[in-house]
Amino acid sequence: MLAARTGAAGSQLSEDSSKLRRQSGLPAGGKDKSPKKAPDNGKDSSLSPSGQSQLRARQLAALREVEMSWYLKLCDLSSEHAGGATGMPHRNLGKSGLRVSCLGLGTWVTFGGQISDEVAERLMTIAYESGVNLFDTAEVYAAGKAEVILGSIIKKKGWRRSSLVITTKLYWGGKAETERGLSRKHIIEGLKGSLQRLQLEYVDVVFANRPDSNTPMEEIVRAMTHVINQGMAMYWGTSRWSAMEIMEAYSVARQFNMIPPVCEQAEYHLFQREKVEVQLPELYHKIGVGAMTWSPLACGIISGKYGDGVPESSRASLKCYQWLKERIVSEEGRKQQNKLKDLAPVAERLGCTLPQLAVAWCLRNEGVSSVLLGSSTPEQLIENLGAIQVLPKMTSHVVNEIDNILRNKPYSKKDYRS
Repeated sequence: MLAARTGAAGSQLSEDSSKLRRQSGLPAGGKDKSPKKAPDNGKDSSLSPSGQSQLRARQLAALREVEMSWYLKLCDLSSEHAGGATGMPHRNLGKSGLRVSCLGLGTWVTFGGQISDEVAERLMTIAYESGVNLFDTAEVYAAGKAEVILGSIIKKKGWRRSSLVITTKLYWGGKAETERGLSRKHIIEGLKGSLQRLQLEYVDVVFANRPDSNTPMEEIVRAMTHVINQGMAMYWGTSRWSAMEIMEAYSVARQFNMIPPVCEQAEYHLFQREKVEVQLPELYHKIGVGAMTWSPLACGIISGKYGDGVPESSRASLKCYQWLKERIVSEEGRKQQNKLKDLAPVAERLGCTLPQLAVAWCLRNEGVSSVLLGSSTPEQLIENLGAIQVLPKMTSHVVNEIDNILRNKPYSKKDYRS
């Protein structure tokens, strides 16, 4: 029956398992019971007792590896999606129990805008097969089309919903006054609209995409608690909120026995450090709010493609991103490009590209639960995912070397690691 469920591969794995069990002296049932008569189990009688024990341990280790492979096949899981098989680390989202891949895929600008639906599917497939389980979107991205594309790809691929972490953000829903902001009305109706576009029963995290000074904090927290209690979301978080606003939301939640936010989405890269390195660590240690960061390449500035101007195919060349173009050609932008040139030898010495170094630098911060990547081509995404291999090389010496080049490390009064 088991072989029937796993096909020829499962049959072969089952045979390998049985063979290793016979060699190691284990019965087919798997329990390590000593037979009444010692079988001819392939042991070398010339080995000492300790040598035989080591041989037996190696056989058992090989057995476990084969049986784990068989188990993954049985569960219809490819080896790419096994926890450690891809090398993709997972971290808790803040102090919640939700495990997210330390790299996620964002859909801002790209899905429904800069790239075709076919490229979007290719990007999601590459990410998923590389161990990414976190996919982020928002109701405002491409006027809702990004959610439609994301949901359609998930449905087409047939990926198990329980293996994914899908997040969306609410604030800018439509043109009417009641279709934007964080009122109870828009949070509930906006999330229903997102779920319809995503073709999902729930999202894992719903984010308040920015603070809303027109809505009382209690109303926001009550609405977020409501959608969670109704099964429309598992958790809620904030994006672009100040530390004071997040703390207020937490205090209101505790005062009225409601659900507090678990995460803040914040911009974080080599040239934007203050909030993630100084403010959010305090919130994490006090109230458990984690950090999900975005724009690790500063909208492409750190990619190196703007060193000689603005390429026609780049994001900064789009009409709606005139602000980015102005930022690049400004005096501060030129200073940043010079610093990137100084960082190039560091990347070369580590055997990686500048974008990989920048993403790994973000990941070296243990307070960051996940870094959201934004890519417009499969080649870009594959390159950025390669930052996982660079992460072990981010020693304190390398980090200090980068700090000496950037000269923008924010000052923190307290070291929360102590």
